[in-house]
Amino acid sequence: MSEAGKSAFITGGASGIGKAVAQMLFEKGVNVYIADYNTVAAEVFADKLNEAGKAQAAFAHVDVSDWNELVKAFDQAIAAFGKIDYVYPIAGIGERKWMTNNPKSHGWEAPDLSTLDIDLKAVLNTCSLAIQHFRRQELNEQGFRGKIFCVSSVCGFYAVPTLPIYTAAKYGVTGFVRSYGAHLPAEGITLNAICPNVVKTAISSSDFYDKCEVKDLLTPMQSLLDIFNSLLGEDARSGQIFEVGPRGVQTRDAPEPMDVDTEILMDMLKERGKVLHSVTQ
Repeated sequence: MSEAGKSAFITGGASGIGKAVAQMLFEKGVNVYIADYNTVAAEVFADKLNEAGKAQAAFAHVDVSDWNELVKAFDQAIAAFGKIDYVYPIAGIGERKWMTNNPKSHGWEAPDLSTLDIDLKAVLNTCSLAIQHFRRQELNEQGFRGKIFCVSSVCGFYAVPTLPIYTAAKYGVTGFVRSYGAHLPAEGITLNAICPNVVKTAISSSDFYDKCEVKDLLTPMQSLLDIFNSLLGEDARSGQIFEVGPRGVQTRDAPEPMDVDTEILMDMLKERGKVLHSVTQ
């Protein structure tokens, strides 16, 4: 079924994975709203898309760590397109030096948790906007109110000792998608995450990518786009984690319960939490 006429909201849509996703969607006739910190790049990209005339493209400057800026951009996207069908919280940054490494320092230095703010908190904020909006929409002809496509990382289930805050953020995204993604389909909403290995974007340095390329270890962007594409339309998968590597894709399931007691307790916790997520009028 054609995707033409649908609309998407993409954070980090002016570069890297977000830009590739926006291009893919636009070529299918999907209107795209590019929310990006780099206003110049977002405007140039939106203008280029609009020249093609296959759909509509709009943009806004957004610091995704700022809730008010995120809300403003989301409202503008709804005003521009009437509704949003697909949401992609893709904006992200890499690991930063999060605390002092000097044992001779005095006093207490607050940690830099900006990686957590952008790679986890902003993702949750964007998902919150998406879900609230989707709940106000009727089911479409394919039986959905809307779909959310997160970008996590292989750091969301592997442990990288020197990337602790980035790893914590991506574990958070993975856990959120696995849990809430299993709850939302009853409302006609799906939530999944793509977890790429090393993809050549602006998140890391060119010399690191060169080292990966020499060893043929870069993950092709097209592999990510193939998964994103497969989740469009009538696909009902939700709560899924897709690991995308240099030479393949694998669905990563959550760990199995340790024993019967744990399985029973997980079911009890699920029932206990239901009241927090009951949709009210």
